[in-house]
Amino acid sequence: MKTIDDLTTELGGDLRGKRVLVRSDLNVPLDGTTITDDGRVRASVPTIKRLADAGARVLVTAHLGRPKGTPDPAFSLAPVAQRLGELLGTPVLFANDTVGTEAKHITAALTDGQVAVLENVRFNAGETSKDDAERGAFADELAALADAFVSDGFGVVHRKQASVYDVAERLPAAVGGLVQTEVEVLKRLTDTPERPYVVVLGGSKVSDKLGVIDNLIDKADSLLIGGGMVFTFLAAQGHGVGSSLLEADQLDIARRYVEQAAEKGVDLVLPTDIVVAPAFSADAPATVVAADAIPDDQMGLDIGPDSAAHFASIVSAAKTVFWNGPMGVFEFEAFSGGTRAVAKALTEVDGLSVVGGGDSAAAVRQLGFTDDQFGHISTGGGASLEYLEGKTLPGLAILEEQSPEDPA
Repeated sequence: MKTIDDLTTELGGDLRGKRVLVRSDLNVPLDGTTITDDGRVRASVPTIKRLADAGARVLVTAHLGRPKGTPDPAFSLAPVAQRLGELLGTPVLFANDTVGTEAKHITAALTDGQVAVLENVRFNAGETSKDDAERGAFADELAALADAFVSDGFGVVHRKQASVYDVAERLPAAVGGLVQTEVEVLKRLTDTPERPYVVVLGGSKVSDKLGVIDNLIDKADSLLIGGGMVFTFLAAQGHGVGSSLLEADQLDIARRYVEQAAEKGVDLVLPTDIVVAPAFSADAPATVVAADAIPDDQMGLDIGPDSAAHFASIVSAAKTVFWNGPMGVFEFEAFSGGTRAVAKALTEVDGLSVVGGGDSAAAVRQLGFTDDQFGHISTGGGASLEYLEGKTLPGLAILEEQSPEDPA
């Protein structure tokens, strides 16, 4: 894939005066207009700053939430633009439309090194349309604003959308630093992991992780299972799980994974104890029980302390760790112990530790850890998982097609 250096050469060796459209991932959680986790905004800064420092006139496009193809004030990027300006240390202009009158006016008025954010790209139906012509027409409007395109929103490269895929066909295109780093890290996880290699999977559903387990079960040395998905594994072994989350239609698949791990010599580790409560509530009384003795009137909300310590010992001794999905309901203090123990162990890894985006990234920050305590925190949960599943990601594939090594 072409880098920003390659793009600069293609544009005559100088970005000054060039309008560069950057697709960032600014899909942050909001409480009203307050950003509750600005991790993705901070992750977008280095590429935007690099382009601005080189004299480019930077237009940032991104989405927030899932509006239905029409403007919705609840999903405006205005608060994000303000936060981006604070992080850049310079005012950031904001257009209240994406390709309309204000976007065109601000684009025309930009000076070298200035940055502007365009309103939520998903306020336009063409962005996510499955119709190539409709999506392409919107991409034409986006491309008309700029001289070049930089793809730096890893969280969306698994989507065939106008601002991710189609614009890259219409402008000189390159990969941004964030996406470049993500791909390099994920290649290490799939192609050349240093061993021992430990994969930790949590979250609510086995069905969300099927592809990852399929692709990594013969690559990892240990596979640790926590979170809500563990109860499907426990039920598959014939244990009662009370009122815990259970995917009854995945029991055979869970059994197959246990057998497959044994055949391949992979250490598939399940919790031996569970923190249970009578209800899903922050103040519900928590009790620790054996994993094979969950009472019928209780639900599991975290892995237990013995399991947390065991998981942590395996993780901290690894040379490569990929973690996706919390071990329990980390938002409730009584059920955050497992997630905290795994996170702490990742900070002690003498090698590559990767937090796989989404809930895991939110968890480590909420529990008081900082990004620099980990080798890498992915900004793209879904994209990371699809890459690790071995799927083709449209937003990367289109950039590879236009790389210098493959002019076609």
